[in-house]
Amino acid sequence: MSVELGFRCSCCGQRHAGLPFSYGSLAPSYWQESFEGSPGSVLGDEHCVIGGEHFFVRARLLLPVVDAEEEFEWSVWVSLSEPSFDRMTTWWTEPGRVDEPSYFGWLSTELPLYEPTTLNLKTMVHSQAIGTRPTVELEPTGHPLAVEQRAGITLARVQDIAERLLHPGGPASS
Repeated sequence: MSVELGFRCSCCGQRHAGLPFSYGSLAPSYWQESFEGSPGSVLGDEHCVIGGEHFFVRARLLLPVVDAEEEFEWSVWVSLSEPSFDRMTTWWTEPGRVDEPSYFGWLSTELPLYEPTTLNLKTMVHSQAIGTRPTVELEPTGHPLAVEQRAGITLARVQDIAERLLHPGGPASS
């Protein structure tokens, strides 16, 4: 039997059903609506190209939750070099992609709640089985996001993230 996780929000005082374990971005931080339809620019569900010169893949940045069985997920975009992007997309529908070496990339999503910015953190992108987005491993630095990926977060932190994203500028955001 599963237990429905919910929480009483410290910002609004209301009980919210469920506790979200996943948030994401629909496009890399560098994408602008004006790029839509421009030559060499495309934004898809899993891949993005800007001006035929900047290449991005959507991936999952997982944080272990130390007091839960589920991982917390940020859906992020990572920039890859053109050769890495070409190789990754060539293997995208091939079962052997899980055996591909990791790809170096730069985190291209500015996640809220982190200082300094998460833009341009060094990453390694790991291919997964077909139907599963790649995962992102951050360089092990002292950046708060990298520390959370290594050490994990608590359910209280998951709730804090939910409150701060539901109520930007509210009491939990200060």
